[in-house]
Amino acid sequence: MGAPPTRAADRALSRPRRRALAAVAALAALLAAGAAVLVDLGTPAPRPADAPASDFSAGRAYRDVAVIAARPHVAGSPANDQVRAHVEGALRGLGLETDVQDTVAPEAGQLSGAAGDATLARVRNVVARLPGTDPTGRVFLVAHYDSVQSGPGGNDDAAGTATILEVARALAAGPKPRNEIVFVLTDAEEACLCGASAFASSHPLAADGGVVLNLEARGSTGPVIMFETSRNNAALVDVFGRAAPHPVGTSFAVEIYRALPNDTDFTAFLDHRFVGLNSAYIDGGAVYHTPLDTPAVMDRGSLQMHGDNALGLAREFGRTDLTALRAGHDATYFPVPGGLVRYPGWLTLPLALLALVAVGALGWFAVRRGRTTGWGLAAGFGLTLVPLVAAPLAAQLLWAGITTIRPGYAELLDPYRPTWYRLAVVALAATVLLAWYALTRRHFGPAALAFGGLAWLAVLGVLLAAEVPGGAYLASLPALAGALAGLVALATRRDGPWPVVAVTLAGAVAVVILLPTVVLLFPALGMAMGGVAALFAVLLGLAALPVLDLLHPEAGGQRGLVALRARRAGALPAAAAGLAAVVLAAVGLAVDRFDAAHPVPTHLMYALDTNTGQARWLSHEDDPQPWTDRYVDGRVGVADEFPALGDGELRAGPAPAADLPAPKLEVLADTTSASGERTLRLRLIPKRPVRLTSLHVEMSTLGSAGVLSAGVAGVPVEIPVSHRDEGGWWGVVFHAPPPEGVEITLTLDQRGDRVTLRAMDASDGLAGLPGFQARPADVGIVGSHSSEMLAVAHTYEF
Repeated sequence: MGAPPTRAADRALSRPRRRALAAVAALAALLAAGAAVLVDLGTPAPRPADAPASDFSAGRAYRDVAVIAARPHVAGSPANDQVRAHVEGALRGLGLETDVQDTVAPEAGQLSGAAGDATLARVRNVVARLPGTDPTGRVFLVAHYDSVQSGPGGNDDAAGTATILEVARALAAGPKPRNEIVFVLTDAEEACLCGASAFASSHPLAADGGVVLNLEARGSTGPVIMFETSRNNAALVDVFGRAAPHPVGTSFAVEIYRALPNDTDFTAFLDHRFVGLNSAYIDGGAVYHTPLDTPAVMDRGSLQMHGDNALGLAREFGRTDLTALRAGHDATYFPVPGGLVRYPGWLTLPLALLALVAVGALGWFAVRRGRTTGWGLAAGFGLTLVPLVAAPLAAQLLWAGITTIRPGYAELLDPYRPTWYRLAVVALAATVLLAWYALTRRHFGPAALAFGGLAWLAVLGVLLAAEVPGGAYLASLPALAGALAGLVALATRRDGPWPVVAVTLAGAVAVVILLPTVVLLFPALGMAMGGVAALFAVLLGLAALPVLDLLHPEAGGQRGLVALRARRAGALPAAAAGLAAVVLAAVGLAVDRFDAAHPVPTHLMYALDTNTGQARWLSHEDDPQPWTDRYVDGRVGVADEFPALGDGELRAGPAPAADLPAPKLEVLADTTSASGERTLRLRLIPKRPVRLTSLHVEMSTLGSAGVLSAGVAGVPVEIPVSHRDEGGWWGVVFHAPPPEGVEITLTLDQRGDRVTLRAMDASDGLAGLPGFQARPADVGIVGSHSSEMLAVAHTYEF
């Protein structure tokens, strides 16, 4: 397998004459590349309200944010009516043809809720259109104007709604576009995506499909990320790359989001064969869906970025031939300073295989040049698995320790001030990598370990190309760049400048490709999954190993005291990183304390059964905070009493019964066919202002066919076949019910003489309930659709 290495000192890819100077220069180059990446991921300066009329102005848009997010405005509430009136008036004031789509619709996909319940809502979408001069299709700008019940939605989604109003103003003031542009402000997104479902499935303007640009927010700051596309997105991504002023987005994010159960309004449009792009800013997730999601916490730079991109894309899609956008493949793409790299997805596997071949060639050439042996290559490959496993595991253990100290973090997407913890995870990953390298370098040599790191990147690239093609670039391209750099280093004089230049350029490629992923994974997944970011940080470090090697004394050749000093010097980087990890974690704990401005999140509900007169406090907290612990203790199932709350167990405690009316269930018609099918036409009427109502049928009172068909407010609902075998309850949940109630028709395979139905409604707010005491200033409300829910249920038999 070639000549063995003659001296330990000869086992490195480079051996510059002035090692310290080379180390400083190489590290400075990588730091400069990293700084360029971080600047590129930053948000632009918000433009003032007196910016030119052709520009997007965060100052102007923020005025709408302040109006829209003045208070919580859940679908169906008076506050929601006020927001809708503001949005409708703003669009009419621009001279746009504007109407309100008022209808009942099921959610996207129709099935959700407890045990496959059917979910519907009364929605009122605001729709405005800017006619095109010679249209080839329609462009739809979409955001939802409703909020959750637990917060005013300053970011989610007053940001998207205000962005669309400001974009509409800029477009209406300029030249008419070629294609028709439709502005869609949907209702009941937070409840069930029902507004988007109604528009995409039944509005006349949606009949021919088109391009959708959906605007969202899942935090309060950070860059706007284009995180989801329709399939076969190459042409769409090309428009995004050239027309969005701040094109932050990765094909890896699209792959991951497609695999997750998360949904936005964009889902409803995809279900009806639209194409398009979905964008959001996601950092600052601690305020998501909480009372803290106010206009005041919004980063106006993020708002400006939303608007710049939305306006640029609307103009570009407004003049593009939309019939040419359905490319036959997905693109691979990722941000680099100054733009967006993109190439056809069919290149993914060839590039991955090329990287694998290049790394193999590097190993062969390294053996031929006497830098290592075949056994050394195998050892380097095997040993590299250690940091790949140990760093993510260490990151998860670090967070487990931190949440043990501060258990309130368990209810947050991310800490209020997560930067220190994120840096601690990166420092911990660096500690693992550098300690591993210091321990193995002397025995196996820098060349073998560099090969091991690149080999793992190449193998991961091939695996990703097969399973997650949009993410293969993260491993294949750094591996290819590193292998080419290694070949250059082996082919030139090691004591000359070219080996250092080559490995530094390869390291810079790894920084540009992998650093954005490390940065964006933290807010995307939260600290609870910080191990994923740690994994990619280690991959970045492995790609840059030849540069990190310059931090160590020259490999081998030392004896006695000199060798001891060399080993100590080699351990310094790992020790420094370890100390940094401890200090950063400690600073995070000291800085990110719960207080009145950053309260510990808690979850509490109240549920009253009017048949028995018994009430309960309920909470989904696994380890209740002291405030919550006053109300609840053990875990119980509540599906029989409150089937709309789901099958899972909740913490519960006795509560005083409040004097609250149950929803009324009126029989409008009751017929039984000759075959024994019973049809009940009912009206479910809330007797107090509520956010939702539900009606569930007890399956044990039915025959084997269960519920044969159902309709709500004249809308047929899909019934999963599996409901017949699950037992328990099946029913419908209706959001934003009108005061006069909702008509529900059930056709049943009835077994006995009577059928049991459970009616429930839910409002929001626990203040005024007997036994409830207001939270202290430093105790907050968790971002949940059931936070502060007040549910009242009653059983009827017919």
